[in-house]
Amino acid sequence: MEWFYGWGPAIAMGALMTLEVAVTSAVLGVLLGLVATLASFSRMGALRWLVDVYSNIMRGIPQLVLILLAYYGSTVALTRLAELLGSGGNPVEIPPLAAGIFALALIVGGYTYPIFRGAIQAIPKGQIEAAKAFGLTPWQVFSLISWPQLLRYALPGLGNVWISTLKDTSLIAVIGLEELTRTSMLATSDTRRALFFYLTAGGIYLAMTLISGLILARLEKRAARGARR
Repeated sequence: MEWFYGWGPAIAMGALMTLEVAVTSAVLGVLLGLVATLASFSRMGALRWLVDVYSNIMRGIPQLVLILLAYYGSTVALTRLAELLGSGGNPVEIPPLAAGIFALALIVGGYTYPIFRGAIQAIPKGQIEAAKAFGLTPWQVFSLISWPQLLRYALPGLGNVWISTLKDTSLIAVIGLEELTRTSMLATSDTRRALFFYLTAGGIYLAMTLISGLILARLEKRAARGARR
């Protein structure tokens, strides 16, 4: 049998695209979640309300709908903006890669915000006060006391979000991005071997999640060093 009926390189590229989208979306989403967490501790009530609304929307609307909204909604918005600027009436199309990453990053941010907020609230305030009493600078308090505990409390939740994001990349197939799922669909259409290619895709996703689980377990164990059991 020829290597994956001639679709081997395309399947490999699709898997790499899946990892690229997942990693980029996760990094941007975690940064967005951190910003939202800091905003949630603001004294401005309107800002705290806005962050809560954002998180509820991201967690309350199905990911597929959010991806479609990001893709078609941004296309409509940019087209209207171009018309207002007098750039003509031609539609402004957003690349599926950019739209997919944008949508998934927003989703990740909405899920990581409550994780970070809960982790910060779990840090005993007495430790922070004691560190300040000993004369530690704000940066020393953060790097020596707050950050290690924040990481320990947040890692399990962040791991779950990463696994979910890795699998949610398959939803971007609906807007035409040739990641693993989309490539498997194209290979199925070409060869009429649906079971083979979908089992292959499922096996690759399973391998990614299992490897991710092992890495996350080691990171959690490392972050928990010195913690009282």
